[in-house]
Amino acid sequence: MFDTVLVANRGEIACRVIRTLHRMGIRAVAVYSDADTDAPHVRAADLAVRIGPAAAAQSYLSIAAVIDAARTTGAQAIHPGYGFLSENTAFAAACEDAGIVFVGPPSSAIEAMGDKIRAKQMVAKAGVPVVPGSDGAGLDDAALTLAVEQVGYPVLLKPSAGGGGKGMHEVHRGEELAASIATARREARSSFGDDTLLVERLVTTPRHIEIQVMADAHGNVIHLGERECSLQRRHQKIVEEAPSPLLTA
Repeated sequence: MFDTVLVANRGEIACRVIRTLHRMGIRAVAVYSDADTDAPHVRAADLAVRIGPAAAAQSYLSIAAVIDAARTTGAQAIHPGYGFLSENTAFAAACEDAGIVFVGPPSSAIEAMGDKIRAKQMVAKAGVPVVPGSDGAGLDDAALTLAVEQVGYPVLLKPSAGGGGKGMHEVHRGEELAASIATARREARSSFGDDTLLVERLVTTPRHIEIQVMADAHGNVIHLGERECSLQRRHQKIVEEAPSPLLTA
C-alpha cells in the first residue's frame, strides 16, 4: 500500500481521486498551474505543488515537472486521472524509469492502444470491424484532405492522442474542412500535446457501448459489464447507463 500518491490532474476528476485516497488513509498530493492556485483540488489535497504557468502545455502536460513534483513530495505513485498525460506513453515510461508507480497500464500497453491510429490498426489486423477512415500516422493537412475525399462526407476529425471528446469535429461540406482541421489540431495540441489527427466516416446514429475490463499486477481480472454511453453532447458523455437497454443478452 502506498502512503503518498500524486494526482496529476485538475478539476472534478482530481477531487474524486483525492477523496478516494483519503478514504484509504493515503496522503494526496495535488499539482497546479498558476491558473489553479486556489482551485478545489488544491484545497482538497494534503499538499500541493506548483508545476508551471497557466498554459497546460507548460504545466499539466509537462512530464518533467510532474515527475519532479512526485520526487520532491516523496510520492510512490502517480494517478493521472483522464486526459492530459493519462494516455501518454512517454509519461508512463518516465514514471517507470523514476521508480514511481503509474496508476494505469504499463507503457507498452499505452503505446499499443493509447494512440487511436495504432489501436485501430491493431484491432483491424485481428479481424475486428472498424469504421472506414484514414490509414497511417502523421498525416499533414493535404493528406487529411485526400483521406476525406476518399472516405466521403460527412466525416469526423479525431485527435489520435487522448480522449474525452476533445478536438473532435464533424465536417459535412468541403468548405468547412480547412478551418475544421486547423481547429481540431489546435485543440488536440492544447489538450494532449499532440496535434496528430485521423479521419473517420461519421456515423450519424451511433450507439456508444463500452465494456470496462480491469486487471492488476497480480493476475486478477474483472469486468464491469456493458455501459450505454450514447447520450452525449459535443462528443462528451452526459449519462452512462448500465446495463444497456439496447442489449438483450
